[in-house]
Amino acid sequence: MSASLFRACRIGLALVAAAAAGGCGSFNSMSQRVVGSIAPYKVEVVQGNFVSREQVSALRPGMSRLQVRDILGTPLVTSVFHADRWDYVFTIKRGGVQSQVRRLAVFFKGDVLDRFEGDEMPTEAEFVATLDNKRKGAKVPVLEATEEQLRKFSAAQPPGRAASAPAEAPASANYPPLEPVTR
Repeated sequence: MSASLFRACRIGLALVAAAAAGGCGSFNSMSQRVVGSIAPYKVEVVQGNFVSREQVSALRPGMSRLQVRDILGTPLVTSVFHADRWDYVFTIKRGGVQSQVRRLAVFFKGDVLDRFEGDEMPTEAEFVATLDNKRKGAKVPVLEATEEQLRKFSAAQPPGRAASAPAEAPASANYPPLEPVTR
């Protein structure tokens, strides 16, 4: 009797294992649907210097390094081995949107701009239009004050204070010594 009980347990265990293996396939497809419907948060990665078409159009051969830095900002890549080349690289990676990569190389002869080359840069307006803030149809606030709004603001100022004058803190007559007192 124990041999037949042992055989029945083995058959039952084999049936349970077969049912579990068959259930794994349906569990897998169901779990894939659930996981596919839940989108995890994906961090936006922005690296480098955004350089606009307006900035590139302001560059002129013969400019000093300081003038170029004032227009484009600090270069992302400079090298001791290539001291006469500055590289401006900009990348932005966001979930669900194709990543953007733009490069601009600026070449100097001594301390004077010789030439520059790179990708075609977007205008500032074109770049802002490519940024998807996931608020389609959101109303953009007006960023300019009308003359009437400015008059209301200046009327709200207390009498005796000009509208453009910043609030001043009362001057202190006692200041601590800057150097330690020697005795």
